[in-house]
Amino acid sequence: MAKKKRNMHTPRPEPSDKPATLKDMLNPQVLEQLKATTEALKASESERLEKERQQREAERKAEQKRRDNDFEYLLEHSEMDWRKYK
Repeated sequence: MAKKKRNMHTPRPEPSDKPATLKDMLNPQVLEQLKATTEALKASESERLEKERQQREAERKAEQKRRDNDFEYLLEHSEMDWRKYK
């Protein structure tokens, strides 16, 4: 026995039947203000992150400079095989 194929036709909504979105209901001026605010917040966040990165880099360089002047640190972290340099 062969099975019958059932054609399931689902009605597709028309493009004009889409519900109204918040973007459609907002005033264009308000939408532009929101976009400008978003861009300003992103710019300030990236600026803050860049300042933090520069501060960490400066702290790392200062610590390395301090260590380079510390004889004990240099002695502990140097190669112990002095025969190479005879």
